[in-house]
Amino acid sequence: MLDFRDSNAGHQAEEHGTRTVTVRALLDLDEVRSGQPEVLSGEDALDAPVRWVHIADSERVRPLLEGGELVLSTGMSFRASPGAAGRFLDDLEKAGAAGAVIELVDAQGRPDTDAVAVLRGAAAGRGLPVVVLTRTIKFVRVTQVAHRLLVGEQLARLERGRRVHEVFTQLSLEGASEQRIVDRTAELLAAAVVLEDVAHRVLAFNPAGMDAGELLRDWAGRSRHVGYQKETGRRAGTGDWLQTPVGVRDRRWGRLVVPGELPDDADAAQVLERAGQALTLARMAGRDEQDLLQQAQAGLMHDLRQPHALDEREAVTRAQALGLEPSAFYVPIVVRLDRLPGEDPTGLQLRERALLEELVATVRQARRSMLAVGLHSGSFGALLGVPARQLEDGLLERIFGQLAEGREAGDAGARGGGEGAATWTVGVGRSSSSLLEAAAGLDAATQVADIAATLEIRRRRYYRFADVRLRGLLAALRTDARVRAFAEAELGPLLEEQDAGALDFLELYLRHGGNKSSVARTGYLSRPALYARVARLQERLGVSLDDAESRAALHVALLWHRMRGQVPGEEPAHAPESVDQG
Repeated sequence: MLDFRDSNAGHQAEEHGTRTVTVRALLDLDEVRSGQPEVLSGEDALDAPVRWVHIADSERVRPLLEGGELVLSTGMSFRASPGAAGRFLDDLEKAGAAGAVIELVDAQGRPDTDAVAVLRGAAAGRGLPVVVLTRTIKFVRVTQVAHRLLVGEQLARLERGRRVHEVFTQLSLEGASEQRIVDRTAELLAAAVVLEDVAHRVLAFNPAGMDAGELLRDWAGRSRHVGYQKETGRRAGTGDWLQTPVGVRDRRWGRLVVPGELPDDADAAQVLERAGQALTLARMAGRDEQDLLQQAQAGLMHDLRQPHALDEREAVTRAQALGLEPSAFYVPIVVRLDRLPGEDPTGLQLRERALLEELVATVRQARRSMLAVGLHSGSFGALLGVPARQLEDGLLERIFGQLAEGREAGDAGARGGGEGAATWTVGVGRSSSSLLEAAAGLDAATQVADIAATLEIRRRRYYRFADVRLRGLLAALRTDARVRAFAEAELGPLLEEQDAGALDFLELYLRHGGNKSSVARTGYLSRPALYARVARLQERLGVSLDDAESRAALHVALLWHRMRGQVPGEEPAHAPESVDQG
């Protein structure tokens, strides 16, 4: 005799707030066990759910059934005929019955061994659970208990549905984030849940105790093999993922999936569908798909820049799930926008967003991928994947050249890269094969972008530290009191008198390395006039301009002074009121 209580599946225990009534669960009732049940066939299907319990002794039972019933019978009309018994079981299978429990007892209440043999032969090889009872039981008691369980299950599902509805309604009213909705869904299902966009990039996820790296491993590749469903459900059987589309009809922007098996698909589908609706409402309330992707990328970039927050394996796995393809190297990039005259913070933010969208499109056209995040108002950072270090400069030149040339002259976004016309500057840090090291390089890229933004003429599409050289060093030290003291000591008399003409002449002289012929030609000065001006300047400064070390010191001081007035929020040590061209 089969001991039904040895199984952990199909029992009457609650599953996430609902009860599952199965054939196995009903066979485990005391009322049925007293009949000494023996399973003749379909043992693998004992965990099939039961919709109702029906008593039938007629050989032609099919018209009485709708599917999912457990049929109780004494077999009076077919117990003596193998053919009739076979037809009875055929009808049950065709009607989609959950199973059959047949009591075969003679008039004296003893097992009808001949009838059992007939039924055993008719049941052989069938997938339908067929159970024989050899002791008399009260069918009415079985139906009463079973129906009480079934009604209880239905009421539990209704209560569960009400509770799920309240949870997601409250989340919508509170304006909950997508991540919070996904977290609550995973909690209700006790299973991992992933929200992805139509490009299979992970926008939010909750592993529900599962290893995050394992959950997101090759996510895009695995997800592509799971076709989209227009409605909540699985595409092809239980081996597929349970999913629900997210977005308004005909404008789907993603889907919510449970990439694993579940104890009750019907219950989980109800939760998943309500979660999908809550996510759709969240977007309709003011979020869009790109914002959500940026939000997800920003969260990852924040973690990447925190010491010891992630290891390299987890960082790469999460980045790939967000669309960053595996690459040999990753380049840290920072784009800094100049503030236009009279521009308010909102206008700057709109330009920043438009430029970022153009950069994303340009990188996609170049068949590369990147992660991007806003750093502060007017600048954003990115990690760009490159296949090889020797291809890095060519790829950057192509991307930012195309970006600059694609902007219409005179537009509010303005053109970048031309002489004096650039309204944004690109700083590039050192590439690395480590994603974490590349993310740490965003700080250096930010410094380069800030320094390059002070250049009077920006001829390059992008800048590295090697491109800004001495100016870069001084920019990094511009707030150092010691550098200020040095510069003011070197240029002291000229700064005190605010002699812009003398400063301009000194700059011209230093630019030509003290070559008097070149200075006279460029400055349209006669030789006597040039020598006289040099002599006066040397007297005021107290140094010889023929001395290379003196010229170097003055060049550093003058460069620092000029840069002070080109950095937002800073002024030259002594700003001249007028320029003497004499």
